[in-house]
Amino acid sequence: MAKKVRKAVFPAAGLGTRFLPATKAIPKEMLSLVDKPIIQYGVEEAVAAGIEEIIIVTGRGKSAIEDHFDISYELDALLEARGKKALLELSRKVSSMAHIVSIRQKEAKGLGHAVLMAKDLVGDEPFAVILPDDVIDAKTSCIKQMMDVYDRVQSTVLATMEIEGPAISAYGVLDCTPSPEDKNILEARGMVEKPKLEDAPSKFAIIGRYILTPAIFDELETITPGAGGELQLTDGIKALLKSEKVYGFNFEGIRHDAGDKFGMLKATVEFALKREDLGPQFREYLKTLSL
Repeated sequence: MAKKVRKAVFPAAGLGTRFLPATKAIPKEMLSLVDKPIIQYGVEEAVAAGIEEIIIVTGRGKSAIEDHFDISYELDALLEARGKKALLELSRKVSSMAHIVSIRQKEAKGLGHAVLMAKDLVGDEPFAVILPDDVIDAKTSCIKQMMDVYDRVQSTVLATMEIEGPAISAYGVLDCTPSPEDKNILEARGMVEKPKLEDAPSKFAIIGRYILTPAIFDELETITPGAGGELQLTDGIKALLKSEKVYGFNFEGIRHDAGDKFGMLKATVEFALKREDLGPQFREYLKTLSL
């Protein structure tokens, strides 16, 4: 029987230098998008998709991430003593959200190396990779959409979106053809990391969601370091193409780049406007601005 996707890996060992000085002492994954750290959005997405285990790959100075998803006995006791039932429920909901384990990436050797750190925890089964910087607002969670595609193709699936113009140079780009059965499923022939616009093989950029087969670990253990002397996940996936098919998938939803200051600002506005408790008041405030 085909194995189902039960685990999701969250690479979270990066230094977050684009958000300095805030990230000098606070993990970038713990920066707040409205009133939740950005990594919580990804965990909620995974849980909504039926993921049973969250594996967070952390690094030095990242203990706040583990603490956030742990039980805070002192806080819960204080909230209960003060009759703050709604806040107590909120605190307990976070700590009981999912079965979460963590492992350290002791050296910053790239995204491929971070994924490789999770090998023993993942085992011999397909798994998801979620980059916390990419916050995706979707009716059906992006990872759930991708898991449904994986169930059909039984091979690696990469989340993709169409990027117009020079911005394509900031992404890994698929060399691909649409599937005859479903135009949103792309059959990959290869991929190019951050190409110039004129060299891009397509408009389909890879963004921070992956469903990978366990064969990726063998490739990550044998490839040589790429750009920046790091193990690149895209290099491992390219190597996979020699032994299995790889698919892109144009998901339904809106992707926010919360790893970028401007992207974080836009996401904050979009998510705040959608909130029932904040949206109406915030919308009226925005109307008063002289823009």
